[in-house]
Amino acid sequence: MALMVMKDTISNKLQEAFTPESLQVVDESHLHEGHAGHRPSGETHFRVYIVSAAFKGKSRVDRHRMINAALAAELSGSVHALAIHAQAPGEG
Repeated sequence: MALMVMKDTISNKLQEAFTPESLQVVDESHLHEGHAGHRPSGETHFRVYIVSAAFKGKSRVDRHRMINAALAAELSGSVHALAIHAQAPGEG
């Protein structure tokens, strides 16, 4: 079995939890070299762009909490930072 990279793990978990209309996960670890939490192997800093009906009527804080809950294992482990851009369909 091939080793799954963290970007794929995050994508799969968010896909399963929110069935998004669109999802993009960007590994920005290379931009944080020398910063706290950075590792030479990368996979520490991510940015998520997600559009899902699950966020309709939810505040920005609630959306972030939902995503943080779905990725709790990753955030308590190797992921140091996660920037979130979460919208409901038709927003923005």
